[in-house]
Amino acid sequence: MKRTHTCGELTVKNIGEKAILTGWVHKRRDHGKLIFVDIRDRYGMTQVVFFKMKAAEELRSEYVIAVKGIVQKRPKGTENPDMSTGEVELGVEELEIMNPSLTPPFELDNVADISEEVRLKYRYIDLRRPDVQKKLILRHRIIKSMRDFLDKEGFIEVETPVLTKSTPEGARDFLVPSRLSHGKFFALPQSPQLFKQLLMISGLERYFQVARCFRDEDLRADRQPEFTQLDMELSFTDEEEIFGIIEELLFSVFKESIGIELKIPFPRMSYKEAMEKYNSDKPDIREKKQGFQFLWVTSFPLFRYNEEEKKWDMEHHPFTCPLAEDMGLIEKEPARVRSRAYDLVINGVEIASGSIRIHKRDLQEKIFNRIGLSMDQARERFGFLLEAFEYGAPPHGGIALGLDRLIALMAGSDTIRDVIAFPKTQKAGCPLTDAPSKVDEKQLKELGIRI
Repeated sequence: MKRTHTCGELTVKNIGEKAILTGWVHKRRDHGKLIFVDIRDRYGMTQVVFFKMKAAEELRSEYVIAVKGIVQKRPKGTENPDMSTGEVELGVEELEIMNPSLTPPFELDNVADISEEVRLKYRYIDLRRPDVQKKLILRHRIIKSMRDFLDKEGFIEVETPVLTKSTPEGARDFLVPSRLSHGKFFALPQSPQLFKQLLMISGLERYFQVARCFRDEDLRADRQPEFTQLDMELSFTDEEEIFGIIEELLFSVFKESIGIELKIPFPRMSYKEAMEKYNSDKPDIREKKQGFQFLWVTSFPLFRYNEEEKKWDMEHHPFTCPLAEDMGLIEKEPARVRSRAYDLVINGVEIASGSIRIHKRDLQEKIFNRIGLSMDQARERFGFLLEAFEYGAPPHGGIALGLDRLIALMAGSDTIRDVIAFPKTQKAGCPLTDAPSKVDEKQLKELGIRI
């Protein structure tokens, strides 16, 4: 049987019509000769009623079924105002059991006492819960809204490589051994940073990407080893233009996705002021705590001192441009050098970070030298970028929004795992597939690896 309606569609307007519904058995209730079943799909739930139908006695939770019958009004007093279909039911004439189901490891309506480990092990069942599906549907709408907005603003979506070069600056890379070049490794990208700068040198001017990124770092509620960001870069730009585009983007996304009109422009605060007032570079400046208060934090230090290694490191990344008035301080007073970097904070949570980039080779080499990279090391790691700067690199800058964090905030979730279809646990494992896992000796031998 091929369905004619979804399980969230039938109303009193359909009374007397024939309908075919397909979906999962949510609940079954026996009343003598009558058996009531709530059938569920992504769109909602409908009550169906079987009269003296022996096959219906077989039905259990999560069986996949198709039912054909007549739409009828529910008896007075049995209506369910909490369901869009709550005034009607389907009187079943035919039943097809498309696939039975084992008893689920937990009830979809009662997961409060179920551990996250169990829910993630059976994530395909957990994802059947309407509240989980709503968050993934919201994610889809938010990302679609972003793509539509950026397309209208003249941005081009470009995919950048996932297998790339290891440039160990910041978090640890995930490494991928090369089968064809034993002893050499690809790295999974921590961000598309270098490639998006190269795209600006290529003359595309406005780039974006819904990018998968990978960082081998300790996990918290708002971190995953693989995550998604909205990555953007613009040529011939400055901070004001980038702030304006992001504010308009978020205004549009919030209004279209969750019906909230943000107040723009967002307030701004220098890093120095944030630290002096709140002792935090991502302060929560709300007067009242469930609303959305945005804040731009600007003029971060360019460098930070690494006490352990007794050297200067970058506060953000080494491609961030210093403020023009602080250029002369790089060599002798690095602690005083401010950057053209900016973060966007919501309710005390950083959801975006960006900067105006360095676009000249001599300044980039000067920054590398200041953080202790020799010229040989700089050329080994970033020689392709330094060379590209000598072929007409335009001024450029960009920003990346952490989509998992942003969507979790918009969905009212405490953890980004709620808005990711197949998240990892806090130990960076996948209970569903049992990854990471061992590989056989033949695979290791092909890669020239011995454990």
